[in-house]
Amino acid sequence: MLNIGVMVSGSGTNLQAILDRIDDGTLKKCRVVTVVGSKSGIYALERAEKKGIPTAVIKRKDYPGIDDYDKALIEHMKKYDVKLVVLAGFLSLLGEGFVKAYENAIMNIHPSLIPAFCGKGYYGIIPHRKALEYGVKITGATVHFVESDYDSGPIILQKALEVLPDDTPETLQKRVMEQAEHIILPEAIRLFSEGKLSVEGRKVIIKE
Repeated sequence: MLNIGVMVSGSGTNLQAILDRIDDGTLKKCRVVTVVGSKSGIYALERAEKKGIPTAVIKRKDYPGIDDYDKALIEHMKKYDVKLVVLAGFLSLLGEGFVKAYENAIMNIHPSLIPAFCGKGYYGIIPHRKALEYGVKITGATVHFVESDYDSGPIILQKALEVLPDDTPETLQKRVMEQAEHIILPEAIRLFSEGKLSVEGRKVIIKE
C-alpha cells in the first residue's frame, strides 16, 4: 500500500478527486495517511477530517528559515511513513531539503500546459486569466515531479482542452479542473503506485 501525504492551501477539489478514486477502487494500492495545510481554516482540511484522515497545519511563517520549515515537514511525513507527497493546490515553495528527501516522489498539479503560464505568481485563477489574455486556442493541466523552483520538474502527464470563444477565467478554471486536473492527477498517482514511472534526465518514462 502506498502511503500518500497531501499538501493543500485551499478548497481541496484535487484532494477530493484523489479520495474519490481511492473509494471507487481506481487507486486500490493507495491511501492518504495525512493532509497538511499551509494555513488553518481551509475547506481541504475539513474534507480530510470528514474521512478520518489526520491533518496538520504547518505554516512557513512559523519557522525562522526554509531549512527549519523543511525539517518540520519531513518530520511530519516520516511520522506517517509517507512515500509519495502530492501538492494539491499547495502554494508555499518547498526548500531543497524537503525536495531532496522526497526526490522524484513529490507531485504537483498545475493549471496550464507547462511551460506556458507557469512559475512564480502563476497560481489559482491567474494562469487562466493569462491564457485568455494571450489568446491561446488550447490550455490544460500538467502533473509534474517537484524541484526547488516553481513548476520546474519533469512532466509526468498533461491534458489539453480547447479554449472556447466565450470563456471567462472562471469558466475556464472550472473546466480545466473538472476535465483535466481531476483526471490526470489520480492517474499519475496510480502510475506511481504501480511502479510504472521512472525519470531519465528531464523525461518521465511511463511503463504500461
